[in-house]
Formats: sequence, C-alpha cells, structure tokens
Amino acid sequence: MTVQQEAPGGEALEVWIDQDLCTGDGICAQYAPEVFELDIDGLAYVKGADDELLQAGGATTPVPLPLLADVVDSARECPGECIHVRRVSDKVEVYGPDAE
Repeated sequence: MTVQQEAPGGEALEVWIDQDLCTGDGICAQYAPEVFELDIDGLAYVKGADDELLQAGGATTPVPLPLLADVVDSARECPGECIHVRRVSDKVEVYGPDAE
C-alpha cells in the first residue's frame, strides 16, 4: 500500500475520513479492511504503510487500484458521509459527500 496506485484515467487517488462525522458503523472496515479500521474510540481511520492507523486529523492514504471499488462503495454507503476520495494532483474530491 506504500506505492500510489492510479485510478482509471491515470489519476492517483487518496482517501481520508472526517472523524467529526464518523458514526462508527464500521461499514468502511467491512468493505476495505486493508484501508480502514475502527479504533478503540469507536471511530474509523485510514491505515498507512504497514497497517499503521493514521489518527491525525485529515490524514490521507493512497487508494490501491485493486481496492478502488471497495473504497468507493465505502464512501457511498457510509451513513456518516465522512469518507472522502480525492485526486492527489489537485485535491479535488471525486467520491464522497463533496464530490462534484
């Protein structure tokens, strides 16, 4: 997961979670446990290299191409609407509550 993967169209994507909106349902961790995990506080976080939980506010992690569909499904199904997938190049959200 340390190598940035590219989505269709050649754009590298990253994902982050807004913990202020997270409801702790864990749907994201069910869809993509390689990318998301619930912490002891009951909120979801993205995981970085070596499965390390990234707990800093606004922390991002690359979206691995093989998991893109699972990450997108997580963003679409999240009841808290707190999962944001954006292009690395210009930070434009492509999936999630602020997607254009």
